[in-house]
Amino acid sequence: MTAPTRTRYTEVQPYRTKDGSIIRELMHPAVHGNRSQSLAEAIVAPGTATRLHRHDRSEEIYHVVTGEGRMTLEGEQYEVGPGDTVAIPPGAAHCIENTGTEPLRILCACTPPYDHGDTHLV
Repeated sequence: MTAPTRTRYTEVQPYRTKDGSIIRELMHPAVHGNRSQSLAEAIVAPGTATRLHRHDRSEEIYHVVTGEGRMTLEGEQYEVGPGDTVAIPPGAAHCIENTGTEPLRILCACTPPYDHGDTHLV
């Protein structure tokens, strides 16, 4: 199958993941036919946080697009904002809290692609 070259944001249906964030899978092999990674937008509402979790197989990269937050990664906490990028290795416990007043929007790249079965709440 040939992978599509694009998706349209407005045509991608959002859903809630195990960690509590709202996700739009912008490109995912199970839906779009690309091969070995996924790219999603995660939205964390003001005053909320994702649940502490880990992925056994997936390495994630978070890139903050808008909003302010506090990242927890393997027990370390630090502030993040627009333009910040965080690498999350497989097995690392992590969560992110929206500490601002606007939605925290994060681009999430995963290799191998995101899979609910690979998400384990801590």
